Amino acid sequence: MASTAQNSPFIKQLASSDKQTRDKALDSLRTFLSGRSRIEEIELLKLWKGLFFCMWMSDKPLIQQRLAVDLAALVDTLHPEIVLPFLDAFWKTMAREWNGIDVLRMDKFLFLVRQYLAASFRQFSKQGWRDTNSIEQYMDILAETPLNQTDMKIPNGMRYHVLDIYVDELDKVDEKREGKMPLEQLLGPVQALEKGSPMKVVRTRAKEALEDERLMNWNKNLKEGPLENDRGVSYERDEGEDDDEWGGIEE
Repeated sequence: MASTAQNSPFIKQLASSDKQTRDKALDSLRTFLSGRSRIEEIELLKLWKGLFFCMWMSDKPLIQQRLAVDLAALVDTLHPEIVLPFLDAFWKTMAREWNGIDVLRMDKFLFLVRQYLAASFRQFSKQGWRDTNSIEQYMDILAETPLNQTDMKIPNGMRYHVLDIYVDELDKVDEKREGKMPLEQLLGPVQALEKGSPMKVVRTRAKEALEDERLMNWNKNLKEGPLENDRGVSYERDEGEDDDEWGGIEE
């Protein structure tokens, strides 16, 4: 990648207050990324700082939504070797900047996160879910940043949002239930959060995601019961269960 001195104007253009300037910079970035098979992490983080403020400066709901979709579509232009590092830089940037997002701008970033989670799942779906090694690496990325169990620097607001939309986006990408999606592997970070978070509210939100009725019989190999976690405990709730109880780690 070009030197930092050369990149600075490009990144500044992404964060310009002028929409035409931002649009041209995004077109240039799309061309740039499509021709690279390797980019250093530090440079990806710099690019994502520019892309974050590109989103920050956009106004009007339709423009914001279009931009979020366009930013997520960048994943489709990437060389396979860059996809995971690029997604990793996205999540790290969102975690770093999340607490500074004001209430008036939060909706567009929530939508951007949804688009990026969807784009990441689509990548694996296009490959027929065969690249289990890359899927596992991406699960590690999710477990390291947005669904991190213990790092207090990760904003809970981001954790909650990812948990809220996780099954939604899996559902959309596997709408036909073709039986190829490695559901247990994809739910691993959520299961780990439900079991290992020291915060009860986070464990509860993870449990609610895992109890989503759409997870039942997903690949037609779960018979007539709900998905079970790695402890063999059913996520189906008994009608008389106390909502305040949790059978995991003691406080």
